[in-house]
Amino acid sequence: MGPIRVGLVADPASPTDLARRMTDLVPPAGAAADGWDIELLSSPFTLGSEDVDTALARLRRHADQNAWDLVIGVTELPLRDDDGRYLLAATDARRQAAVLSLPALGGFRVTSRARAAVRGLVDGMAEPTTSEEQRLPLPGLSARGRVLLGMVLANRPWLLAAGLKSALVAALATGAVATIEPTVWLLAASLSGWRLAVATIASIAIVIAWIVIDGKLWDRPDDDSAAARERSRLYNTSTLLTLTVGVVICYLALYVVNLAWAMFVLDPDVMGDSFGASPGYGDLFVLTWFVASAATLGGALGTGLESDEAIRAAAYSKREEQRRASLADDRT
Repeated sequence: MGPIRVGLVADPASPTDLARRMTDLVPPAGAAADGWDIELLSSPFTLGSEDVDTALARLRRHADQNAWDLVIGVTELPLRDDDGRYLLAATDARRQAAVLSLPALGGFRVTSRARAAVRGLVDGMAEPTTSEEQRLPLPGLSARGRVLLGMVLANRPWLLAAGLKSALVAALATGAVATIEPTVWLLAASLSGWRLAVATIASIAIVIAWIVIDGKLWDRPDDDSAAARERSRLYNTSTLLTLTVGVVICYLALYVVNLAWAMFVLDPDVMGDSFGASPGYGDLFVLTWFVASAATLGGALGTGLESDEAIRAAAYSKREEQRRASLADDRT
C-alpha cells in the first residue's frame, strides 16, 4: 500500500503559516498506510455565514482537482453546528474531507494542539470506523469564551502598533512638547486619581472607536437570522477586544517613553517655581499619566491609519470581505 496523499487547505496568513509546520506529520505506529504525503494549499474555502457541509463540499472539490486521497481544511473561522454549538472539527468519511477550526483550540499552544488534531483527523479518515458525518462540539458553557479567546489571540493584537506607527509618532511628539509645559504641570497636579483614570479610559475608548469607524471594522449581519446575528456579535466582540489589548499596549509604551523623557529633561528647581514646592517622583508619575492620555488622544486622532494590513489582522470582518471576494473569483 502506497502513501496516502493528504491535502491541507488553509486560510491565508497565520493559518497557512501554522499548516506549513504540519506537513511533516507521519502515521501513528501500527497504521496500515505506508506514509502520508501531505501537500499544502493556501486558499480561503469557507465563509462565516456558511454551514459546515458547504465547506466540506468545497474541500472535496479541491481534493478532486489535486488528486488527493483525503483533505483537511484549517480555518481561522469559528464553526457552528445546526443546533448552535461551537465545533472543534467536522469530518465526512464519505467525502474523505474534514475541517478544523483554529479558534476552538483556545489560543494557547495552538501549534501542538493543531498538529495533534490534524493527525487524529487524518488517521480517522484513513481508517474510518463509520461512513457517517461526525461533528466534534466544544463541551460545556465555556465554549463561546474559548472560541472568543482563540479569535482574539489569532488576531495578534500586539502587532496592532504596525498599523498605528504614524499615530504613535504623533503621540510621542505631542507628549514630548506637553511634558515641558508649565500649564500642563499645574493641570496634571490639580486632577484627582479618579479623574486621571477616567481620562485614561476615555482616551483609549475614543481611539478604539476612531479605528473602528475609520477602518470600517464593524460587522453587520447578512440577514435577520439568529445565526447571522450571533456571528456578527462574535466578530465585533473579538475586534473590540483585539483593539483594546493593542491600544493599551501602545498606551503603556507611550507612558514609559514619556516618563523617561520627563525624568531626563525636567529640572526640579524649575518645576518647583510652578508648584511652589520641589516635586517628587510621584508628581512625575502623575504628570506622565496625564500627558500619556492627552497625547494618545491628540496624536491618534490627528493622523490616519498607516497599515491596512495590520487593521485587517485585527478584524475578522475585513478578512471576511477578502474571503468573499476570493471565493467569488473562484466561481467565475
